[in-house]
Amino acid sequence: MVSAVVNEASVRAALRDVVDPEIPTISIIDLGIVRAVTVDAAGVQVEIIPTFIGCPAIGVICDDVRARLAEFGPVEVRVCYDEPWTSERITPYGRECLKAAGFAPPAHVRVVEGGTFPLTLHQVVPCPFCDARNTRLENPFGPTLCRAIYYCPTCRQPFEHFKAV
Repeated sequence: MVSAVVNEASVRAALRDVVDPEIPTISIIDLGIVRAVTVDAAGVQVEIIPTFIGCPAIGVICDDVRARLAEFGPVEVRVCYDEPWTSERITPYGRECLKAAGFAPPAHVRVVEGGTFPLTLHQVVPCPFCDARNTRLENPFGPTLCRAIYYCPTCRQPFEHFKAV
């Protein structure tokens, strides 16, 4: 049985200690992949939304959630594919964490009527190091599906851009 001091807020606070293994400067809360937290007599249930189908980190994240929440009693972690993750789920603090780690945060997605959003093939991606806007896309395919490689001629730094989806 779960103690009365365990509630959704305390579980979410503990989940701030669980980071994305591919970007260890951002918590799964700030990345926006925690869909739901339920605390009841059976224990703690957490629903996780992967950033992409086939995300290689999702197994590690689920294991880390179980390990971090073990002190709260029985823990069940479910991967949810019912709704897609979007970069709009990243918190403002999460965007700051991405930038501090040298990633260009994703642009905000403008959703239009019907739930669709206009696709922009060329976008200005500010450099996370010097904020220059004259960056250029080097490769649309970064080390993971959610990132692209850019270069900043102003500070001469390559960087990864977290794609907006």
